[in-house]
Amino acid sequence: MSEVADDARTVQLGKTRPPLAVDDLPEPEEVFKVRRLGPAQIIKFAIGPSLIALGISIGSGEWLLGPQAVGQYGFIGVGWVILVSAVLQTFYNVEIARTVMATGESPVVSWGRVPPGVLVWVPLSVFIVIFAFIAGGWAASAGQGMYALVHGEVAPAGAEEPRIWAIALLVLVFLITVAARRISRSLELANWVMVGTILAGLLLIDLFVVPFSQWWEGIRGFVTPAMPPDGITATQLGGLAGFTALASGLNWYVMGHYRDKGYGMGYRTGYISGLRGERPELKAVGVTFPDDELNRGRWKRWYRLLMLDQWGVFFIGAMLGMLLPTILMAHAVEVSGERPTAATVPTFVAGVFEEEYGRPMFYVALVLGVLILFSTQLGIFEGMVRVTTDAAHGTSPRLRKLIEGDPRRFYYPFMLLLIVVISVVLHQALPVNLVQWSANMSNLGALIYPFLLMYLNSRLPRPARPRPWHYVILVLNVLFFGFFFVNFVADLIGDPLITF
Repeated sequence: MSEVADDARTVQLGKTRPPLAVDDLPEPEEVFKVRRLGPAQIIKFAIGPSLIALGISIGSGEWLLGPQAVGQYGFIGVGWVILVSAVLQTFYNVEIARTVMATGESPVVSWGRVPPGVLVWVPLSVFIVIFAFIAGGWAASAGQGMYALVHGEVAPAGAEEPRIWAIALLVLVFLITVAARRISRSLELANWVMVGTILAGLLLIDLFVVPFSQWWEGIRGFVTPAMPPDGITATQLGGLAGFTALASGLNWYVMGHYRDKGYGMGYRTGYISGLRGERPELKAVGVTFPDDELNRGRWKRWYRLLMLDQWGVFFIGAMLGMLLPTILMAHAVEVSGERPTAATVPTFVAGVFEEEYGRPMFYVALVLGVLILFSTQLGIFEGMVRVTTDAAHGTSPRLRKLIEGDPRRFYYPFMLLLIVVISVVLHQALPVNLVQWSANMSNLGALIYPFLLMYLNSRLPRPARPRPWHYVILVLNVLFFGFFFVNFVADLIGDPLITF
């Protein structure tokens, strides 16, 4: 349970972190600066963090691992893994955002409240996120698409130029954040454009070229329980499960955007601004709310907005984002008589469509592919920088003094350092193999963070605490994604736990 400290306006949550200040939840209208929050205002102002997550989602899993698995093995026995993963991850996202809304702290900082405390969970969490995504498979895949878009042909094996394009796109992410007034808002607007273009473009192409039988096969594959097909490995399924929707156990690295958006108590703690924006105070310690009638009503309003953002935008978008590319891939496999490999999957559809439908379709498919992979690159790269910045700023008084309380003085130099490191790492393997590594490392998080969430969420103010069945869903996350990580490790050191 949370404990009220000596000062009646602070509450101690967990261990080794300072107590939370206490203040009233803001009204959504106060946060979004509108007179009334109707449907138009919700779309314009309240929807946002889910789009950043969706921009990452429609990428490594949906454009690479999902289409590769379906292209090689078909929908039946694969599709149900996608559906279960998306449902579990959306529930998981809601539970992570619950902590953010109730405390105003980013998840990486909140983990420090769980025993044994900040010295264990905060550096470990930063390490796991960087270790999972530093491989840069998402960047290398985007570079392959850019090469094909510029040269009008698929890059030859081992070509260096796609990696140069990957690095150039990393620099573009840096420039986007530099030009931003409020970084989270700039990411939202970029993803409104990219995700909208991606889903609309894929839908139009699928409606014109994919026969109804393959639409039905894809939809049926999602809801048909079946054993995985012969030949697929549990490691491949683990990569698909890990990067369907977002990043399984590591989804928390994106949920800090609810703080910057001003959801709940996030409005009381501040945000990371861009270089062009004003420098608001970003509090190192969060703020929570009292359990009274006023705040119970306001919490319900914020929770409804969260549910709309996650289930109405993220879940539906993630399912469409997996269905539309995979049926397109299935059609490309059928008309070409070939199957994608780890080396060819980023540009496979574009190559087939050029032969079948002409040069314009080649470029349309490439543009969509580059947008898909760049939206992923934008979110993952910025997310690594954000998590490290939040952790350093929130837990190190010495650093806060050094940077004079301005997190941007850490954020931007660290982003430049990451560009250098990823530029080296992405030379080490094929992009899709790097992505499978990242996805299975994401599954590692499912063995850790659901338990930390149970500890934190059970100690939130009473209106914010989850219902008992929410804990059951978190345990299912552990069992489902955790199995795939254990199998991944077993496969690395010897033999996988299960073969098909």
